[in-house]
Amino acid sequence: PGSAIIMPKERVAKKTRQHEQIQKQGIHLVRERGQHLLKNPLIVNGIIEKAALRSTDVALEVGPGTGNMTVKLLDQCKRVVACEVDPRMAAELQKRVQGTPASQKLEIMVGDVIKTDLPFFDVCVANLPYQISSPFVFKLLLHRPFFRCAVLMFQREFAQRLVAKPGDKLYCRLSANTQLLARVDHLMKVGKNNFRPPPKVESSVVRLEPRNPPPPINFKEWDGLLRILFNRKNKTLSACFGSGTILLQLCIELRCLVLCCLCVWNSIVEGEGNG
Repeated sequence: PGSAIIMPKERVAKKTRQHEQIQKQGIHLVRERGQHLLKNPLIVNGIIEKAALRSTDVALEVGPGTGNMTVKLLDQCKRVVACEVDPRMAAELQKRVQGTPASQKLEIMVGDVIKTDLPFFDVCVANLPYQISSPFVFKLLLHRPFFRCAVLMFQREFAQRLVAKPGDKLYCRLSANTQLLARVDHLMKVGKNNFRPPPKVESSVVRLEPRNPPPPINFKEWDGLLRILFNRKNKTLSACFGSGTILLQLCIELRCLVLCCLCVWNSIVEGEGNG
């Protein structure tokens, strides 16, 4: 008799219980919207550990998805505010905690976190869409009152820019601004296979601790200066400030400053005259 032909077994990707529930509900994850669920519980536990949570903390979670991290936050915090842009995901998260004591500790905000006024919180954790990484970082760092720390998932290259030092190839305006306002630490690398569906890029987890008190500067003016300096990194400072466009811009801003000073001075003089 001829030898039997053994067909190789087809490997079937394992699916988490939450992912199966999402599929049953007809919810499709959209890569373009940055919907990549963190499925590895070891990574989730690592992020929770690095956040150094306290029982009295209010935690802000951005991009909770189906709640893999949310339920662990609820175990350790006084209250969790979860901000989710997708109403379908928010409904799944609500169902996951419904009927449990944790439901009393969870508040779900549905909407775009960049356009939303952030509530008070002590700690922030986020696995947010990578396309809003930069605006979210600065929304976070300019938020008042101060929070204690944030543990955030970013695209690997973005995370490397956050922690880059002067002289590094990746050092840029983002690096300078972030490190001006916060202490930044790279915590761990996260491979793309830890997500479902896997993103096209590798990821990293970063910890931010706001500098309190903040540096005594006008951040808008400082950022404008850095914008000029980093616009053409290979030019000297004199070349950056010597271009006609930049000189015109500086003259306009200086003129505005002088006019503001004159207005303030006139109001003071008029006030004294009326007195």
